[in-house]
Amino acid sequence: MNAEPDQTHAAFRHIVRMEGVQKYFGAVHALRNIDLAIGRNEIVGLIGDNGAGKSTLIKVLTGVIQPSSGRIYVRDQEINLASHSVGHAHALSIETVYQDKSLGEKQPLWRNFFVGRQITNRFGFINIREEKRIAQDILLNTIGFRGVGIGVDSNVKQLSGGERQGIAIGRAMHFNSDLIILDEPTVALAVKEVRKVLDFVRRIKASGRACIYIEHNLAHVHEVADRLLVLDRGEIVADVAPKDMTVPELTEFLINLQHNR
Repeated sequence: MNAEPDQTHAAFRHIVRMEGVQKYFGAVHALRNIDLAIGRNEIVGLIGDNGAGKSTLIKVLTGVIQPSSGRIYVRDQEINLASHSVGHAHALSIETVYQDKSLGEKQPLWRNFFVGRQITNRFGFINIREEKRIAQDILLNTIGFRGVGIGVDSNVKQLSGGERQGIAIGRAMHFNSDLIILDEPTVALAVKEVRKVLDFVRRIKASGRACIYIEHNLAHVHEVADRLLVLDRGEIVADVAPKDMTVPELTEFLINLQHNR
């Protein structure tokens, strides 16, 4: 029997669990018997070559596409896959942060924080003062921005790549997302900016949330992840702790997967 998760229920073990999830696109078997569980305060790195199934797995989890079979649980309660959608995933406190696609370039930061979630007064007008107050709190306390020249009225186009990722992550954290999915957040960033993003990822865990971190740069995800899931041809072929596999060993493992195809 499918039930909708009770978001106020605190005694859950896993934020998300997938059991026997499969996805076919015609004759293409895109996901094969996916079994995974993500707990509280956990950063899970999702790695694999192009075409390994990472994007499909995330799209199934976030309601973009429906699986061909299998079960998905949120906070240990099974969800109805027939009605699962992007909006439903948001309602279940699952949010995805995409590289350079999450923010309005020409909008000030306070507006970006409240896109689609505006605070209004009793007359139905946007409460700008309250939105700016909350945005300032997010900047200082949730994200930890202390830099000179960055305020709630700053435009996104003024920010560096790492700072933009921090804003998008902070927004997801403020709106109480229990699971934040990061889609290659360090792509094309300079070393200094990468450090900022990895610090933001650590803040996700410190705040009591979980994170799925999709990344091609093995060194970056290896540094912050509690576990590493390796996908190959739609199947989870490894679930290891970073301490048990170095970056060179992980690289060699992925190379061998390619050679064995």
